[in-house]
Order: sequence, then structure tokens, then C-alpha cells
Amino acid sequence: MNEDDAQQMKGSAAGGDDPELDPYEINFLPRFRSGRGPRAPFVNSSGVVIGDHMYESPNSPLSDWTTDTDPAVMAGGEWVHPFKDVGFQTGENRAYFEQGIPPAGGVFTHPEEDAAYEAMNDAELEDEPQ
Repeated sequence: MNEDDAQQMKGSAAGGDDPELDPYEINFLPRFRSGRGPRAPFVNSSGVVIGDHMYESPNSPLSDWTTDTDPAVMAGGEWVHPFKDVGFQTGENRAYFEQGIPPAGGVFTHPEEDAAYEAMNDAELEDEPQ
């Protein structure tokens, strides 16, 4: 299989039969298309182009990562393309954005433990007078 065939299969799997869709896009329901942001690649506040599928960028913290780099520098919407994000390819996201099927509740909860319990206790202790 040549590269064009692979790209064709990838585009078909990701965007259905719509040739207008980028290989990383899904076929959003109309209610999820408006107000999302730009379809074209954009430059974020760190000078990194988002949505061009070129994940190596000289301005990206990933290209200059050290043990002192705070991962929060890459948090937030400016690091995610509103139409061309690999996360849209998951089954749960495709079901939601293409078919309107909401995700199952509780997928990130522990069956027996409250993961935020200790964090809440720590915050409450900090607020109490000593």
C-alpha cells in the first residue's frame, strides 16, 4: 500500500465519505460545528502552529522539555484544534459528536474511593487557624 492509499483509508475512516474533511476530522453533527473556532491551522500564544499535523515545532515546549518544565504550559484550548484533534477519533467522542450519544457517566470514577477526598482535606486544613 502506498502513502496515498494509506492517507485515503485514514481519511475515509476518520471523516467518513466526505472529501472536504481533513483526515483528522470527524463528521460533526450540525449543532457541534458552529462556534467551535477556526477550521484552518492557527498559531497559539507560544508561537506553535496547531492543526497542521506537524507535531515537531521549534517553539513547542515538547521540543525543549526538561525536568523543570511545568506540564501546565501545554494545558488549555490553545493547544487543541477545535476540528482536527486526535481525541475526536475515540469511539466515545465519535458517538457523541457524530451521533449525539452522550458518554456513559462515571467512566473516570473509582468504584470504591473518592479520588478528590485527600485533596479536599488538605485544602480544608490549610484554611483552619493553627
